[in-house]
Amino acid sequence: MPPSPAHPSPDTDPLQRERSHLAASRSALRAMRKNTEELNIADVTANWVNAEVLQGEIDARIKALADLAHTPLFFGRLDYLHAPGMGGGERREGENFYVGRRHVHDADGDPMVIDWRAPVSQPFYRASKKDPMDLKLRRRFGYTGGELTAYEDEHLTDPTEAARTSQLLQSEIERPRVGPMRDIVATIQPEQDEIVRAGIGGSVCVQGAPGTGKTAVGLHRVAYLLYAHRERLARSGTLVIGPNRSFLHYIEQVLPALGELEVKQATVDDLVGHVEVRGADEAATATVKGDARMAEVLRRAVRSGITMPQEPCVVVRGSRRWRVPAYELEEIVRELREREIRYGAARDALPQRIAHAVLVRMEQAGEAPDDRVQDAVARNAAVKATVKAAWPAVDPAKLVLRLLGDAEFLAAQADGILTPEEQKAILWAKPPRSVKSATWSSADAVLVDEAMDLVERTHSLGHVVLDEAQDLSPMQYRAVGRRCTTGSATILGDIAQGTTPWATDTWEQALAHLGKPGSAVEELTQGFRVPREVIAYASRLLPAIAPDLTEATSIRESAGDFAVRCVATKDLDAAVLAACDEALTKEGSIGLIASEARIPVLRAALEAAGVTPLAPGEETSAESRLTLVPATLAKGLEYDYVVLDEPAAIVDGEPDERTGLRRLYVGLTRPVSGLTVVHAAELPERLTAGADRNS
Repeated sequence: MPPSPAHPSPDTDPLQRERSHLAASRSALRAMRKNTEELNIADVTANWVNAEVLQGEIDARIKALADLAHTPLFFGRLDYLHAPGMGGGERREGENFYVGRRHVHDADGDPMVIDWRAPVSQPFYRASKKDPMDLKLRRRFGYTGGELTAYEDEHLTDPTEAARTSQLLQSEIERPRVGPMRDIVATIQPEQDEIVRAGIGGSVCVQGAPGTGKTAVGLHRVAYLLYAHRERLARSGTLVIGPNRSFLHYIEQVLPALGELEVKQATVDDLVGHVEVRGADEAATATVKGDARMAEVLRRAVRSGITMPQEPCVVVRGSRRWRVPAYELEEIVRELREREIRYGAARDALPQRIAHAVLVRMEQAGEAPDDRVQDAVARNAAVKATVKAAWPAVDPAKLVLRLLGDAEFLAAQADGILTPEEQKAILWAKPPRSVKSATWSSADAVLVDEAMDLVERTHSLGHVVLDEAQDLSPMQYRAVGRRCTTGSATILGDIAQGTTPWATDTWEQALAHLGKPGSAVEELTQGFRVPREVIAYASRLLPAIAPDLTEATSIRESAGDFAVRCVATKDLDAAVLAACDEALTKEGSIGLIASEARIPVLRAALEAAGVTPLAPGEETSAESRLTLVPATLAKGLEYDYVVLDEPAAIVDGEPDERTGLRRLYVGLTRPVSGLTVVHAAELPERLTAGADRNS
């Protein structure tokens, strides 16, 4: 039964009335889709190309109007004191609005459900007893399997009703998580809503502790911006960048659930995939390759082939010879070089500049050449030969191949930038013969991307969301930044979860590399997912891994299941399996997180016990709920219950202690409802400091 409202409705059965509105809204949505399906465009398009484009838009509209049976069509109702949007003059009694994932209207065009992104819906997320935003009542709905089963009212202007925590909101936050990531559209908090609705004109960086919903905030921000600036972003495009494929698979259903079907997703490796990556660098090598100083090394390398002309350019046209002396050619080349425009653009401009010098001479001789003559001169063999000698074409991949394989060439370009030791660290031991035969690494691919941008400008998008941004190298930040040079960005991450040797120390540094210096940095510290006792335990690591960050808190009313179990080495595998069996007796997903070295051992033990674990990113189901997760892939994922195997092994699996402790921090903060830590080796000192609980 629904909670009893402080002011009962005059309806004899308010819940039934709301169910009737839900049924009517679903019927209206089906009618909207049917009307779209029946559109006849035979007589409204000029040609087959226009017809194809229009039909594609109609098909997308039909898909967006699908009624998802187990997804609530609306989740709230707002009763205004006065009609929203009315200015001065006489004010009339307010209206009621149902807030949901999409707009739904009836046959007369009157709204039955208002899109959560519309301005009139904003008070659903921001109104409070202190600032009711002209709301008389805010109603939240509870659903079970798509059926409306409860409601809960807040009378925001009633002084006799005290502020209280919404039980439906709390239940939705704590609901077991089976399957891919869900949207949080019904549970967005005021501080999250401010970020979601921030303007498109500026970029925003969100420092979010575990469980604060930063990933969901970023995805909902994309959905909001597409609603508020659809035409602009339809032209320029949007992109969500995640750390790996498992993460992208986990979040891929959020935007479609919000009605946004066209947002592309990629990893940084996808963005810079100009060469086939088949190798991996040692940490020290990757750190140097990812250093921002490599941008200047590459700039020098790209321009290293530019030489000043020593001979005149003589153009023969008919019986006349037109001579441009070497000193004038040198002035043209020098001017283009000093302008710092893209290498390829300058190379394209050079023959036109030389041709213009020839045309000046023609005009001085009494001729009247036009643009066609200039284009013909620019294509003249003598002009082409001069351009080739002075400003040779550059193949970015071949350039990087030479830079990493030729010690003398690297030394010349890196002089005063990289130390001899750093140069040695990035040189290939055995230079490959060709681009195809080279064993490129991810860091090498980023260098190729940088070189490509130095030659030809990278296409810029309207908005980019970069998640788990703390792990990127400066050169990776630059690769992402050039995808939004003319657009804005939402940067999401947590300094404490930086687990690469080159992880950023401050967001100010990261924003500078992205080309977005001075962007707003918002910090989310109130957790909604990680249980209170779990986040407190994990936060013991913060002084060692991110001393400047504010410790996260949790609004979760339940402390959550939490246990730390010390066992003998010989009993470790059996104890881990027992903890998994215990978790499987409860509702929800289970993540078994372990070091890379322990994954094969645990997989064999699980399979011997008749359990086939899922891999990260594979969708859980009622029949298969346990995922075996290498600690290196745990970032960004979450599970109802986590069994964390041997913390010391996770720490020892990283090149340094700080990175290892950060990796452990990530693993400890993946649960939504409960955590069991099982260990045989001694726990890291930071975890045992002040600890008095073992069970």
